[in-house]
This record gives sequence, C-alpha cells and structure tokens, in this order.
Amino acid sequence: MDSNVADNVPDKDSLNSSRATLSNSNPSVTDFGAFWDGIASPTTVAAGTAASPAGPSGAVRPPPDRRFALAMTASAAILASSALAAWLTRTEPAIAPLDSVAIAADAGNNTQERAVNLAGPDQLIGALVEAGVSRDDANAAAIAASPHLASGSEIHAILVIVPGAGKGGALLQQLRATRLDGSGVILARAADGSYAVTPILAAISRNIEVLRGEIDSESFYTSAVSAGLIDTLIPEFINAFSYDFNLASEISPGDVFEVAYDQEVNGQGEAIGQPKLLYAQLTTAKKSLALYRFQTTDDDSGWFDGNGATTKRGLMRTPVDGARITSKFGMRFHPVLHYNKLHGGTDFAAPTGTPIFAAADGTIEFAAMKGANGNLTILRHDNGWATYYLHQNVFAPGIAAGTRVTQGQRIGDVGTTGRSTGPHLHYEVHIDGERIDPLSIPTDEASRKRLDGAALQAFLKERDRIDTARSQRTN
Repeated sequence: MDSNVADNVPDKDSLNSSRATLSNSNPSVTDFGAFWDGIASPTTVAAGTAASPAGPSGAVRPPPDRRFALAMTASAAILASSALAAWLTRTEPAIAPLDSVAIAADAGNNTQERAVNLAGPDQLIGALVEAGVSRDDANAAAIAASPHLASGSEIHAILVIVPGAGKGGALLQQLRATRLDGSGVILARAADGSYAVTPILAAISRNIEVLRGEIDSESFYTSAVSAGLIDTLIPEFINAFSYDFNLASEISPGDVFEVAYDQEVNGQGEAIGQPKLLYAQLTTAKKSLALYRFQTTDDDSGWFDGNGATTKRGLMRTPVDGARITSKFGMRFHPVLHYNKLHGGTDFAAPTGTPIFAAADGTIEFAAMKGANGNLTILRHDNGWATYYLHQNVFAPGIAAGTRVTQGQRIGDVGTTGRSTGPHLHYEVHIDGERIDPLSIPTDEASRKRLDGAALQAFLKERDRIDTARSQRTN
C-alpha cells in the first residue's frame, strides 16, 4: 500500500468511536456501520493467492486509492446528514421581554425609593438621616439643594437610596425636591461621589375662576362658603361694597352675588398662593352693582364701576370688616345701665381682632383709653365732620394724635374694652357737634372720582379681559 495513502486512512478504533458518537446524535448514521467496517478492516491474503482485499462478506475489496476516495465521500455525506438533522430539529433561542429584563435589573440593584413631604427645606437633613443616610452625606445634599429651595415653602421630596452602600449608612443615589409651584432641584450621585445639581424651573399659569351664589337665610358668609368662595376673599368682597351696601342689613335670602378671582396654579392644576379678587357683583331686590378691581398708575388699587367711576365717596357705610349690625341709632334699653338711653351710633358685632377702617380721609384727633368708651379713636375729616370708633381691642401701629390717614386705612381692631358686653365696634358720626345716624347719611355721587385719558383706556381693557373670562367660564 502507498504510505501516503495509509497515513490518511483512519484507524479502526477512531472510526468506531466516531460512528458511536454520530449514531447517538443522529440514528440515521448507523446505516453506514457496515461501510465503515469494510473500509477499516485489515486485508487478509491467503498464501499463493492475489492480494485482492475482501469485505466482511467475502467480496473483493477495491484498491486502496479507491477506498480513500470512498472514505472521503462517506464522511462528507455523514456531515451533511448531521447538519440537515440539526437544522430540522432546531429551536428558537429564548429572549426575555424588556419588562422582564428591567425587573431583573431592578432586583439586582438594591435601590429603594421614598417620598416625603416637608414643611420646609430645613427639614431635609432630618428626613435623609431618618432614611438611613449618614449625617455627613445628608448635610452635603442639603447644602447642594438649599440654593434652589426657598425658605419657608413646603417641599415634596423623592429619595432614591441604596441601603448599606454608603459610609455608615445608606447611599443617597438621587434626590428630587420640588415646591408647590413646580420649581426645585435634582441631585444625582456622580462617579466621584459628589452631587450633580440640576435646577427645576417653576411651571406656573394663571386662571380666572368665576363663582355664583344666592344669599341664604343665615348670612353672606355662609352663602359665600356654600358657593365655594375661598374664605380669604369674603372680606374683600364686603369691602368692595362698603360704600354702596350694608351687607348686614340690606341683603335678603334669594339675592344673587358673583365673583371672579385670579389664581396661580402649578403644572398639576393645584392652587398656589393667595387668590386675588378681580370682580364682585351683588344684585338685590332694590339695586344691582358690578365692580372691577383696577390699579391706577399711582399704585392706588381700588374698585370701579363699569364706566370707570370709583366707589369711594363721602363716608364708608361699613367701616369694619365683615361685621353685622346688632344695634342701630336711637333710643334703646341699655344692656348694662338697664334704662332707656339714646344710642348715639351703630354697633357692628365682629370677632376680636377684626380690622376697623377709617371711614374717610382725615387726621387722628384722639387715640387712647377713655373710660366707658374703652380704646377710642376720633378722626377729624376734611369737611369738618368727625367719626368715633369705640371699644377697640388695640390701635393699629402708627395711629396717634396728629397722624394723617386715608379712607379705608386700618386704624385698629374690634374689641370689648370699656363698658361693653361683647366684641363689637360702636361707630358714631358727628356733624357740627351733633351725633347723626350713620346709616341715614346719603352717599355723595358728586364726590366720586372718574378715570379719564390713558387710565380710563387701561381700565376698559382690564374690564373687557375680566368679562371675557367670565363669559368663557359660564358658557
């Protein structure tokens, strides 16, 4: 046999091993067993006969070079058969859904998220320490966040921490702290352990809200609250009509009121800060009046009718905030002295501390305690009239004899000093030295100021803006 051919023919043991392996992985390969035996079995030649190899059945074997060719052809067929069987029996690889991958990642990352509400930024350190963050790390985070968080404002914070990953406690990975207006800051842990700071800008818009209601059988206050009016706007509404209505005596059940106010809201539609009353309307059986708030160029904000005429004139009919009349001018049985006596003014009942206003421009003539009158203020007006304010709890800062005040300016608070059975304001008007019924004094239309020129045009533009918002809210 040619030595080169012999070197390329596999030995029987290796062929049997390959056959067993292929047979186990693919049963079809066993059909080639007899062929391999014929190829690999050694040739036995009898003495005196030709060297013609025979197979296991006694058949004459082919020459060596033909055996080599047959071996190569058989190997290629076996490999092709195995590849075809593997392709026919293949299965698709399993691919985890994205959600599953994310869940697995989260499970491997031992982070925790906590949400806390704080009264102010000064509580941030305590919240972080309570969450397990070391005090040094909490201090560093608070220092980085504080320039972006206004003092005294409520804070909503989201903490992302890794328990046990920090020095002496949890590792603060991220902090998001925002105020009601949406402004705030995001702190993210950098590779070097410091905090990357990202400020968040406020997201604020302004809305004009409109409410309507009817006066009930109790009071304007209960009617306004039932209609949904914010209680801080109720005194403003009352003051708007202080020259034209006495809401303690000139309104009845069924009378209608309407308000429009400006309110700032954040990105979630939540109210921010105090609302501002823009429009007030009151309709009774006898009269109806609609008023608009407007600020003139001299920063004097006031109430005007639809034509630009101010409500200010003469004396205020109600010089106290949101009070009710408990006793009018005239003869009455005195509740303390127990005999009939002229009641020389009007009593307005209100809680202690309720603001009292100057009924008109003038100069303080007296402001001190005076016997049964209690804390008394006497205000001399430019036309010579005088108004008296009795039983005050305290005088407003700066109120003293000789001080100049303007109409509607706070001069003191309701109280029950002197001869009094409860907190109220006793209010008197003196003309030429005589006491006059305050409710009988007619309003002086001639004294009303009216806007003109550029101020009037600016007012009309503001009036139309409010009316447009009212129509949109009611349609």
